Amino acid sequence: MNRGKIKKATSILVGLLALAVGAAAQIPNDSRPASRQKPMKALSVPGNIPEGMTKNQADAILAELRQIRQLLEKQQGPPARTAAGQNVGPALLEKVQINVESAWYSVGRPDAPVTIVEFSDLQCPFCKRFHADVYTEIKKSYIDTGKVRFVSRDFPLDFHPFAFQAAEAARCAGDQGRYWEVREALFANASALDDRVIKKSAEDLSLDMNRFEACLDSHKYKGDIQRDAQEAARLQINGTPTFVVARTAKDRLEGVRIVGARPLAAFQSAIEALLKIE
Repeated sequence: MNRGKIKKATSILVGLLALAVGAAAQIPNDSRPASRQKPMKALSVPGNIPEGMTKNQADAILAELRQIRQLLEKQQGPPARTAAGQNVGPALLEKVQINVESAWYSVGRPDAPVTIVEFSDLQCPFCKRFHADVYTEIKKSYIDTGKVRFVSRDFPLDFHPFAFQAAEAARCAGDQGRYWEVREALFANASALDDRVIKKSAEDLSLDMNRFEACLDSHKYKGDIQRDAQEAARLQINGTPTFVVARTAKDRLEGVRIVGARPLAAFQSAIEALLKIE
């Protein structure tokens, strides 16, 4: 069954479910055996519920409809990845745990008391908005003052055709010590990303283009990017940007998840609360 048919069938069943609920609600809660219960009247709806239906029968239909709906919803699969800036997905602040890795790309003091881990897509307009409007303030107030370490992790979304290549490009630039510069250049051009823009971001920073393009062509970092995406899935992250804000720890971070391109105040609140923890 394709997704469209599943969705339509689910919608129909939800309607039938509501109908059955209404039918059941019209019948007194009678504990007498079914054979002795008073038959309910037919309802004036298309395809009337037959006369003679008892409360037990209505309850049985209701239970079966619920089971069918649950089965159909499971067949639809997990929620699709989306842009977290659209205010979908998990609650704004939800506790999460994440293992620390030595290979993370980060800026700020390694021993800063607070760590922010961002899962981002370099073609995502909401990620671009966060970096234009909020990241610069976080960097000035917290990263540059030694209070926060900021970590970048990749979560290229399936419907952004150049997001994965852009993630590879930033990492290839990292081989020449220019990861953050290329990353910022790609964010600045998120709405126009293509092969030409990706390569120009490296050229403008005077990278060794032969080395850069050889890295891109080899897909050297494909596995690392996929592992970041797998970690995002484990954390039930479905969109970008999504952040984990936690007290810095050696092996495992325990903090809160912030979903979407939220205003600076949302990050300040989380950071300040963690800074108060001794």
